[in-house]
Amino acid sequence: MRINYNVSAMLANNKLANNDNLLSKSLERLSSGLKINSAKDNPAGLAMAKRMNAQLESLEVATQSAGDGVSIIETADGAMAEITEMLQRMNELAVKSANGPYSENDRKVIQDEVKQLTEEITRVAETTEFNGQKLLDGTFSLKGYVKGNLDVKVSSYSEEVTAKIYTVNELVIEENPMPKDDSDRYRVKSVEFKDGDFPEGATASMRDNMLTIQGVNGFKMTLDLSKVIADANGTFPIDVTKGKAEPLVVDATGIGPMVVQVGANEGQILEMDIPRVSLSEMGLNNFYVKEGDDGQGVWTLDVSTEETATEAIKRIDGALQYVSGIRGRLGAYQNRLESTINSLDITSENMTAAYSRIMDVDMAEEMTNYTTYQVMTQAATSMLAQANERPSQVLQLLQ
Repeated sequence: MRINYNVSAMLANNKLANNDNLLSKSLERLSSGLKINSAKDNPAGLAMAKRMNAQLESLEVATQSAGDGVSIIETADGAMAEITEMLQRMNELAVKSANGPYSENDRKVIQDEVKQLTEEITRVAETTEFNGQKLLDGTFSLKGYVKGNLDVKVSSYSEEVTAKIYTVNELVIEENPMPKDDSDRYRVKSVEFKDGDFPEGATASMRDNMLTIQGVNGFKMTLDLSKVIADANGTFPIDVTKGKAEPLVVDATGIGPMVVQVGANEGQILEMDIPRVSLSEMGLNNFYVKEGDDGQGVWTLDVSTEETATEAIKRIDGALQYVSGIRGRLGAYQNRLESTINSLDITSENMTAAYSRIMDVDMAEEMTNYTTYQVMTQAATSMLAQANERPSQVLQLLQ
């Protein structure tokens, strides 16, 4: 028996300290509900869990962004639904005006209502907004530019058009000797595309002052030649490319659509192309109505005669197809966004479950461990007290 060093007490004290540490960690887990409370608990698990947590928070924001995209589409579609109703009314008026029994005064009244409707279509298209951003004025449509000094503007191009440079080596426009209607006044006399730029077999056609280049798989590009035709001052044919001295070079930039972040990572976006809605795009601006003594006026649809009313019926049909095409595209975007939201919700649910498996403590299991550590701590405390009593037993030998 020794009194200088109580090894038994030291052993009991070490065990008590270890059990007390285990008990403290168990209490920490039970009170926080987390299996990993600091990096030393599970370094690799903590790193993985924090990455997951960042993803989870980003997925929540992405879901909100996709929901905003749905709201934007609903706003734009609601405005175009009203435009469709106005076009239907204009179609009724055009049919009336094309009816022989109507007099000139009757058609004047009809023309006045058509003018008001076209002005309202313009107003709706120019003022429809979401969060202060205009939706139907072409702000969120694909952008394109004509290089050089040619007075040609890129009106629009489809999503199937690859973002790059397109060159038209030669473009000659002439008057149509036998036009079907007022929109068929001009036609393409000759066109030559640079090899490899446009799809093989691409064609060019004219409607009003708009040149449309179409190809396979939905390729479509529309160029506004209004300034070129106006500057020609009735002199045809018009060599738009100026005798090949300056080819028509179009830069399809591939920018412009509204970008919606629909994922937690870089590049997980949806680009929504919302084309411009205007009288010129719909072909409803073939009649200039002067107002006041200053000669200023507005462009509208001409139903003032039986002949022009008959043409207007065709133009309105084209306008309805144009608006319906945009609404169909927006509807496809909306369906895709709603599917995206569902996918994000499922991903978030599964990732939350994975995060919980790494970070959350099993309360039932940990409570069992806590009880064990508590009993072991109490036992170690009791044994330490017994070990501390052992040196005193030497006194019995000294009596």
